[in-house]
Amino acid sequence: MSERLRQIVEEMRIHPDDQVLEIGCGHGIAASYVCDRLRAGHLVAIDRSKKVIEAAIRRNQEHIGTGKAEFHIADVLTFDPAAQRFDKIFAVRVSMFHREPQLVRGLLEKWLVPRGRIIVIYDEP
Repeated sequence: MSERLRQIVEEMRIHPDDQVLEIGCGHGIAASYVCDRLRAGHLVAIDRSKKVIEAAIRRNQEHIGTGKAEFHIADVLTFDPAAQRFDKIFAVRVSMFHREPQLVRGLLEKWLVPRGRIIVIYDEP
């Protein structure tokens, strides 16, 4: 799983100053790969599960400490990034986007900077 996530993050071409949103971050594995590529950038990661957010926080303490990352228990349908906008928004195996692809554009585009990218990957385990 981690090699697959590493490849997904590599293909996203994260720039050192990117602002990134991960939806459904799970245990924070992809978040770690993203943060390793950031310098002045920042990652916001959300998941509905308190348990996995706690695991993601434990895994990414260093990145949280340096200000590269923050993790929130949140549902994407109710999440509010306020005025924050993102260069890249990604979700891996978030079934809602697979079942209802129209949600991706309608919900996420308003959170992108001009020329930002949405990356949604849903493949079989």
